[in-house]
Amino acid sequence: MNRKKSIIKLAGIGKVYHSGSLIYRALSDVSLEVFQGEYVAIVGPSGSGKSTCMNIIGLLDDFDEGHYFLEGEDVSFLSEEEKARYRNHFIGFVFQSFNLLANLSLLDNVALPLLYANVPEKLRRDMAREALENVGLGAYLHHRPTELSGGQKQRGAIARALINHPPLILADEPTGNLDSHSAQEILQLFDNLVAEGNTIVLITHDSIAAERAQRCLRISDGKILSDHDLQSSGRDQSFTK
Repeated sequence: MNRKKSIIKLAGIGKVYHSGSLIYRALSDVSLEVFQGEYVAIVGPSGSGKSTCMNIIGLLDDFDEGHYFLEGEDVSFLSEEEKARYRNHFIGFVFQSFNLLANLSLLDNVALPLLYANVPEKLRRDMAREALENVGLGAYLHHRPTELSGGQKQRGAIARALINHPPLILADEPTGNLDSHSAQEILQLFDNLVAEGNTIVLITHDSIAAERAQRCLRISDGKILSDHDLQSSGRDQSFTK
């Protein structure tokens, strides 16, 4: 049997923050692996270390111990320029606050990663249009973010995250600013993306969102306490307690 391709592998990751004479250990010996096509939720309360873990996975923060392999490549000691290149080509980000630029149309917001990748203007606009149509926003191409609902903004952010067809989609509390109906629409969109073969890591404190994943890792006090396979365990709810 062929084993799925490893997308993320953290091995013994530790992260320490210093504030004057105070030392705060945010992560301790965190090891995990995510394979191609998996939908994994990382859950935990505020201060548990899940946001630090997300920042490390997203190459937004350094770590002090261990190694990080992204698609089999050791990315533990990259320069800032190399990190930016990996982020642009390997990771699609979806944030709680959408991070859409208010002065740009939705089309131009979605096309922005292609601008950084030096894709010609006509091609990047065509690709952005297709990406927006795929998330049901084909009628809103020229709307600015202030003219959109929260759910529409988040779907636009997902279209932007997908524009480069990255191996990994990293979603940080993507339903945190949405009403329950919009949140369900976004989670259904994630379900569809996974069914199409995309890899998603969801960072959340919301047990309802986490239950949609295939696996759920619970983190507390900077350590992974459990790793539940929700598909084979009958979606045992105990991981959220």
